[in-house]
Amino acid sequence: MSSNESTNLVLNHETKAQTNSGYLMLLLLLVTIGAMAWSVMNATRYEEPGMMQIAPIFLTGLIFSLIAKGFYLLQPNEAAAIQLFGSYKGTDRTTGLRWVWPWMSKKKISVRIHNVTSDRLKVNDKRGNPVEIAANVVWRVQDTAQALFDVDDYREFVNIQIESAVRAIGSKYPYDDFDHDELTLRGDGDHVATELTAELQDRVRAAGVIIDETRLTHLAYAQEIAGAMLRRQQAQAVVAARQTLVEGAVGMVEMALDQLSQKNVVELDDERRAAMVSNLMVVLCGERDTQPIVNAGSLYQ
Repeated sequence: MSSNESTNLVLNHETKAQTNSGYLMLLLLLVTIGAMAWSVMNATRYEEPGMMQIAPIFLTGLIFSLIAKGFYLLQPNEAAAIQLFGSYKGTDRTTGLRWVWPWMSKKKISVRIHNVTSDRLKVNDKRGNPVEIAANVVWRVQDTAQALFDVDDYREFVNIQIESAVRAIGSKYPYDDFDHDELTLRGDGDHVATELTAELQDRVRAAGVIIDETRLTHLAYAQEIAGAMLRRQQAQAVVAARQTLVEGAVGMVEMALDQLSQKNVVELDDERRAAMVSNLMVVLCGERDTQPIVNAGSLYQ
């Protein structure tokens, strides 16, 4: 849709409707019933009641019908959009028994909190790897006029936008990154959830819906590459662990040689220094326990 077409759309915004308490009108309805009963009893006293006796019956019956058709009931966290011949006249959010003129229609809408869990979607992450992702979204209607009149079906609209937003966020980040050079779906869940909330809020704003919370409920590699990616993760984890181990071992060997030299414990030539470094690296980096060999001779024998 072009920008010129979008400016022609008329967005509705919620306003407060002019309605009345149903309890006062209920009292008036009871009075009307009493008046109608008295009119009927008064007419039965005549063998041939005339217009003066019949007119009050029709009048009270008409008033009864008008009052009775105007009642409606609102529960907590429920609203009613009031319309007059298709024209929006406001929204009533007052709970309890309410009344409005019978020629004005009432369309109820829930403003309670909705909790939706999306289906598991297969999405290609930033690196092109297929991943399965699902999200839980907590939302509610904030503007009843927009929800009812600016979109065809606000519930279906929200569900479709949830799927679109999850796909957009899922393709924006890689699933994992052992180098920690960028944000990932698995390692930065809070950041991803925050961005998903902002993305989804921008998409459903036209429907008068507010997003309270989003979070990822399922995240995994797709089944066809799950085994290969698991082996890749294991290999990357082993490389990262060995890199850390080697860095620590080099530091320990350097510290040991420096302290031996500073305290004049032993003097080593370049060849013996290289041999000691080799032996220490084997001891520190080896996966198995080393077997010590006691040298009963001199340092060079």
